[in-house]
Amino acid sequence: MATPKAPAEPIDARLVRKLADILNDTNLSEIEVERGELKIRVARTIAAPAAVYAAPPPLAAAPAPAPAAPAAAPAAATEAALPAGEVVKSPMVGTVYLQPSPGASPFAKVGDRVEAGQTLMIIEAMKTMNPIAAPKAGVLVEYLVTDSQPVEFGEPLVVIG
Repeated sequence: MATPKAPAEPIDARLVRKLADILNDTNLSEIEVERGELKIRVARTIAAPAAVYAAPPPLAAAPAPAPAAPAAAPAAATEAALPAGEVVKSPMVGTVYLQPSPGASPFAKVGDRVEAGQTLMIIEAMKTMNPIAAPKAGVLVEYLVTDSQPVEFGEPLVVIG
């Protein structure tokens, strides 16, 4: 028969709290104290700093509007610079890919006839691939973005005529 062990000393909760306070006050990650056969170790895990991601710099600075120009003039100038047809704009912030995988053929080429709902490109946002479909049937007139380019919400992507 095994002999029962002598009851262990009760743990002094005040001592543990005092040690925890010392950890907080000194920014230590652990502390250990021994009193006779009693050994108390108090440790805390320090959370790793959150990753900070910076947005890529803009590709080109937009020209400043002339001081006398009305506020709508830059938007009208941008729209006038686009080819005729329906402009498909980005529904999200992300990275554009013009083909389903690296080295594969593009979803569509300039001059191709596309059908409504046909995938024109994908935008990767938060590790999710989001297909961007043609809103109508027509001819792909021009890509306004390049492969692997970061895009913003509402940025023109492609023109369908």
